[in-house]
Amino acid sequence: MAFRKNCGLELLAASLTLTFVLINLVDANSDGDALYALRQSLSDPDHVLQSWDQNLVTPCTWFHVTCNQDNRVTRVDLGNSNLSGHLAPELGKLEHLQYLELYKNNIQGTIPSELGKLKSLISLDLYNNNLTGKIPTSLGKLKSLVFLRLNDNRLTGSIPRELTKIPSLKVFDVSNNNLCGTIPIEGPFEHIPLENFENNSRLEGPELLGLASYDTNCN
Repeated sequence: MAFRKNCGLELLAASLTLTFVLINLVDANSDGDALYALRQSLSDPDHVLQSWDQNLVTPCTWFHVTCNQDNRVTRVDLGNSNLSGHLAPELGKLEHLQYLELYKNNIQGTIPSELGKLKSLISLDLYNNNLTGKIPTSLGKLKSLVFLRLNDNRLTGSIPRELTKIPSLKVFDVSNNNLCGTIPIEGPFEHIPLENFENNSRLEGPELLGLASYDTNCN
């Protein structure tokens, strides 16, 4: 009787272990799908994404991708890689992503609002590209964000006030864009140097609270 009981417990433990492994593989595969969507949206003349094979179970063996011990993607390092194209909204599915480094490429189009779902994100570096459109207000949901560098693009619109609610934000740079309105002074923006806002012809500031609308000059 004791032997049967032990066998039953061992089978249960093995079943639970297998279930846990399968769940991890499914999650890792969903990360791979998101990254492969990015690959599909980019032009890669130097073949830096050649190892990004959708048929692999996990993207953790792909070049320029870092994973944690559970095979979830935590870093994407594709700075200065001669990439063009646009950012895939599927990037918002990378639940454990901490670093998204896509600086110094020729990526065009808008910043997907879906990036606001990356709750673990610490660094978002999209500087020195050819991005257009507005800075998504959804980025204000990134409560772990420390570095947000969007300088040297062609972004328009005002600086979303939602960003002033990110307590962890230490580095913010939007210089050399086409932004308008006023420079925030609340929250983390109290300590952001003014040179990080330079060369935005319609951007004024620092903001005079209560005296002018933050989106002045934007119409």
